[in-house]
Amino acid sequence: MPEAAAAYRDRSVLITGGLGFIGSNLAIRLAQAGARVTVLDALIPEFGGNPFNIQPVADAVRVEIGDLRDAAILPPLVRGQDYIFHLAGQVSHGDSMRDPELDLGVNCVSTMNLVETCRRFNPQARLVYTSTRQVYGVAKFLPVTEDHPTLPIDVNGINKLAAEYYHLLYDRTYGLRSAVLRLTNTYGPRQQIRNNRQGFIGIFIRQALKGETIQVYGTGRQVRDFNYVDDVVEALMRAGATEACYGAVFNLGAPRFYSLLEFVAILQRYCTVDYRTVPFPDDKRIIDIGDYYGDYSRFARATGWQPVIDLDEGVRRTLEFYRAYPKIYWD
Repeated sequence: MPEAAAAYRDRSVLITGGLGFIGSNLAIRLAQAGARVTVLDALIPEFGGNPFNIQPVADAVRVEIGDLRDAAILPPLVRGQDYIFHLAGQVSHGDSMRDPELDLGVNCVSTMNLVETCRRFNPQARLVYTSTRQVYGVAKFLPVTEDHPTLPIDVNGINKLAAEYYHLLYDRTYGLRSAVLRLTNTYGPRQQIRNNRQGFIGIFIRQALKGETIQVYGTGRQVRDFNYVDDVVEALMRAGATEACYGAVFNLGAPRFYSLLEFVAILQRYCTVDYRTVPFPDDKRIIDIGDYYGDYSRFARATGWQPVIDLDEGVRRTLEFYRAYPKIYWD
């Protein structure tokens, strides 16, 4: 959709979490579209921020290192920004249960600091926030629509839901234009795969690259939907460029879903790798949501967005990227 990219040409854009997985891919796309891009990242160990992620556009992007939990750093960063993509946050469901206070600070305190600073110093800014399908908890029906009850089963889901409400409250009460996208399983280049903190996809990809046996919890027949990161970046840009998205919440998703074993089978087309199914450890079992796939038709109607990279092609591209940079990402 050329119109989405054109909306950002010669515009000032701030990306929180901009050295991380999705943020860096967005920064590259926006810089290439002619935006004036600033990325803010705390570079918290294990969270995935990596200055190499923006290497293709490093000369065109302003990088600020800072933590959103410190509200004092924000006024000079938000002033003058036309768009703010709020991608910074803690995404590990397991870590949120082990250290709930950290999750509260990184997801809730940081978000409140951002929207309040925008209200005071740049109420004209347009915000797009990345939330998660985890806010729904265990699916009561499939596909999951935005009208599904929100009953998170972990601390991360609760805090991400609260952060959504901060954005929507400030949109409704103060006119601070905010859109919320609930992401599903995003994968692709620049994801942090050295540790197990960014979901099973990164774990499986690392194990496949290293020739290790993939451990699949449960039966492996649990189903998920998957979005390649380029499609997610396109969705974010369309959300920011579409007036109908502000003040609302939208699911992302894909035209079809796959079981975990089907995902492994696709990996096996490009890697020599084996797998075994194992019982859920207790700490994983209590936060497992079972089957999930979302209905993204509301977002498609609002923006015309459709995912264009299927899982097979996306996995092939992802493995190709990591094989080119083993020492930086996984070796």
